[in-house]
Order: sequence, then C-alpha cells, then structure tokens
Amino acid sequence: GLSGYLQMPSLSTLIRQFLFEQLHPGKDASATNPSRWPSVPGTLKISVYPSAIATFRAPSDYSGLRAMRRERIRSVQAWRGSGPRRDCVFVDNGSNLPGFRGLHVARVLLLLSFKHDGIIYPCALVTWFSACGDSPCSNTGMWIVKPDIDEETGQRLVALVHLNCVIRLAHLLGVAGGQKVPRELQHYHTYDVFKA
Repeated sequence: GLSGYLQMPSLSTLIRQFLFEQLHPGKDASATNPSRWPSVPGTLKISVYPSAIATFRAPSDYSGLRAMRRERIRSVQAWRGSGPRRDCVFVDNGSNLPGFRGLHVARVLLLLSFKHDGIIYPCALVTWFSACGDSPCSNTGMWIVKPDIDEETGQRLVALVHLNCVIRLAHLLGVAGGQKVPRELQHYHTYDVFKA
C-alpha cells in the first residue's frame, strides 16, 4: 500500500537491500545476488513519521550544553499550508575522512520504521547528491553538489538509510549562475529545478 501511495514500486526491493546491508555489515548489497537478500513479507507493518530529531555536538556553537545541539528533520506532504517539506541532511559515509569529505548529502523523502526478526529499524528513504569536484568552490568556500541520476531511467537515485547514519540538517542553495530565478518558483521546488 505504501509503495503504491509513494508511486515507488521498488520500495520492497530497497527494504530487502537495506536489510542485507544491516545483517551483513561491510558487504555491498549491489555486488550480491538479490536472491540472497532477506525476503520481506507482504504484510510488513511500516510506520511513517513526519519528523526525527538529530542530536549532535557542534564545537563551534557553545550555546547548548557542552556544545550539544538538536535539530528536527522533517519530511511532510504539506508544510504550513504551502507545499511539501523534504529536508536535506548530511549522512555519514563511513570513511572517517574529515569535514565534508566524510559525508554524503541526501534529501529525505520519507521517515519510516519497521520490525524484522524482532529488531526495529528506523530509516530514511532518501535521494542522493554527489559533490562536484574534490574541493569547495573557490568563490564561495562552499561545496557544490548535484543530484544523482540513474543513467538508464533518468530518475533520481533512491536508497534506504539507517537513521543512525544521519548526522544533521544540510541547507542547500540553488546555483543559478547568471540566470534570474523566476518569481513564481516555490521553495519546495528548488531541490528539483536547480542542476547544482
């Protein structure tokens, strides 16, 4: 039912791939035959949430107790009577590299959880962004990212990630270059219309 509502027939495949990676840390599910991925019952109960809280240490901001901060990550269909709100986040890429090099950027399409073999898995269904180049922009000092697109389908790459990998919110600004941004552009379309 959720797969139909989201118009995402691959949701059960994403859940199976996610479970394989959770049950076999360090193994790449895409390099493994999908027949070896765990099966997911058609009656799998999935809970959907409008938000999640990220708690993290921000050494440059001492306004919190011992520089601890909390942010609410949202993914909702309607935000304050305007349009959908799908926040972007930093996701730990597991490389232990410093700063942005140790992170991925993703847009949260859905926050969900489900139980498999007695274990509850809190997850985020995300679309990915990749860095353009190996360093920040020399003019702004900020990293430039672009949406990851499947070359075969032309659609955004989608994945399911464990919420423990989500670090905090990421605020992305569209790269307009020398073009004017149309006045009618709504804030909830910015992650879809800008190429970077």
